[in-house]
Amino acid sequence: MNARVISLIALCLLPLTLSAATLTDAPNLTAHPVGYLALAIFILAYLFVMAEEFVHLRKSKPVLLAAGIIWALIAYVYAAQGQPQLAQNAVRHNLLEYAELMLFLLVAMTYINALEERRVFDALRSWLIRKGFSFRALFWMTGVLAFFISPIADNLTTALLMCAVVLAVGGDNSRFVMLSCINIVVAANAGGAFSPFGDITTLMVWQRGIIDFFGFFKLFIPAVVNFLIPALLMHRAIPNLKPVASTEIVPMQRGARRMIALFLLTIVTAVSFHNFLHLPPVLGMLTGLSYLQLFGFYLRRTHQRGHSAAITLTGETTPFDVFHQVARAEWDTLLFFYGVILCVGGLGQLGYLTLVSNVIYSEWGATLANITVGLLSAIIDNIPVMFAVLTMNPNMDETQWLLVTLTAGVGGSLLSIGSAAGVALMGQARGAYTFFGHLKWLPAIALGYAASIAVHLWLNG
Repeated sequence: MNARVISLIALCLLPLTLSAATLTDAPNLTAHPVGYLALAIFILAYLFVMAEEFVHLRKSKPVLLAAGIIWALIAYVYAAQGQPQLAQNAVRHNLLEYAELMLFLLVAMTYINALEERRVFDALRSWLIRKGFSFRALFWMTGVLAFFISPIADNLTTALLMCAVVLAVGGDNSRFVMLSCINIVVAANAGGAFSPFGDITTLMVWQRGIIDFFGFFKLFIPAVVNFLIPALLMHRAIPNLKPVASTEIVPMQRGARRMIALFLLTIVTAVSFHNFLHLPPVLGMLTGLSYLQLFGFYLRRTHQRGHSAAITLTGETTPFDVFHQVARAEWDTLLFFYGVILCVGGLGQLGYLTLVSNVIYSEWGATLANITVGLLSAIIDNIPVMFAVLTMNPNMDETQWLLVTLTAGVGGSLLSIGSAAGVALMGQARGAYTFFGHLKWLPAIALGYAASIAVHLWLNG
């Protein structure tokens, strides 16, 4: 699975501030040769990440190497200054952050893989294709579905599913495929912005305890505006044609509906553990994994009993194995997040994030700084950008924290390379959905971006 659960991630499950001793004793190395070298190493590594599609080097490899070198340099300087414990304590803090992230991700990935194995997504796609909607109707249906599915699943899985529908019915109509893919990317990113489970950025802020669970739904109307304005501008460019409907029926496999219910129950468990018991959400997610394991045990024990019926109705020939779904997790993504957390944590330890925070948040002001964060996320992945903001921990009210959550989530729609959904669709619809094709509609997307910010400040400011 190609990094399909980027928008179901948990990050920053514990406070990001280091211990008082570390904050007090850590020297500022921003003007030290080691600081310059570490910064250069991170920039070089991230250039490789951004060029993954062209150099075919998996994104985890450069950041893993960069993380190790950066912290080795930090530890060397601290040891030379007689403070070897500083680097050790800081690394352990970042490792604790990553451990909780990895476990949260693993549960989310396992559920998505299980639903895929039960053919839930294939069944939804075949239903849409069978209905014989016009191109314009499909344009809106795939966009609206992407907007409302991504807050529960994730923007990448949602975008890939909707793109499969577009490719199946679009055929050689490149204009329809191009505009629909742009619409799907914008809708999926906007939909993930108003739900704590919809995107990395919302999970970061929620699990940090800055905004409560229901506080994120204040972003619903701004997110709708972000999606609707580009869609309305693209609508008339969609060919007013009706493709030939398919007759293919794809049934879901046994237990699919119950797995959907267990996934929703897992989300409720994670939210309840955090909101009512004040426990880390990852504990609720791992409890939810036990639901799937127990149900998987039931499916295995009853597989032989319902074997003939399963083959006849759904084509199921092998029993469900939950650990097979765990093994299919996107380990490149998990290791990429490790590298990002350690790299950004290292730059924070050197003092660069404090320096940046003093410039953009103190001198520019929170609103301009948070809008800039969104623009940066169109070029740089929003994970390191938001992690850096949380590490800076600027003094902002709820309106500004919601603003940076919104901009970091939807800013990636400005360019096709600005989000995991856009990058994935360029690969899935190769030749039909391109960087420059997306770029032609940048003014419309930017108008939606600006309007969503204005609506948020008007409603919630």
